[in-house]
Amino acid sequence: MTEEDNIPLDRPRNAADGLREHEVRAALMDLLAEVGTVTATEAAARLGHSSGLCSFHLRQLARHGHIEEAPHSGGRARPWRLKQHTPTSDAPMEEQFGDLARGLEDESWQRWLTERDQVPSEWRRDEAFSAVAYLTPEEMSRVADAIRQALAPYRDREQRPLARPDSARPVALITRLFPLLPHATDDADQN
Repeated sequence: MTEEDNIPLDRPRNAADGLREHEVRAALMDLLAEVGTVTATEAAARLGHSSGLCSFHLRQLARHGHIEEAPHSGGRARPWRLKQHTPTSDAPMEEQFGDLARGLEDESWQRWLTERDQVPSEWRRDEAFSAVAYLTPEEMSRVADAIRQALAPYRDREQRPLARPDSARPVALITRLFPLLPHATDDADQN
């Protein structure tokens, strides 16, 4: 007898994908929508079911295209997330996302400046800085890679809330590496 056999036969099937409705699967979908990414063990702790039961239903949801395995850095833990849909046209969406992201970054920064006196004292400082460095294109790429590597140990916390320490809060990490273009007057001075 498999765990699938425990599903009541009077439950309707989802005609679109052949997957029967089930309370554990519904709870898993709700949990993934809430927290982003979970492993079977994390889901079991949150939902009060065994990790084996959660693992079985996560695999069923993946088999029917509702969820997918999330990127992870190896190990036995297998995180899952809701199925990501990729747009068919990359360039326009990337440009729109970049504009949106920069607008949200600026808005968040202004809100921080306005309201930082209202947050707990241990959170009242920021680490904002900027620098100008003379780099080759290859060096600029290496600097970007070094920043990505420095942040890598913390990346999974966005998708896996259960991996966050209790005192962790979202922190904006904004890095923009781009060549500074000469002003029109700089070009005229060099002639």
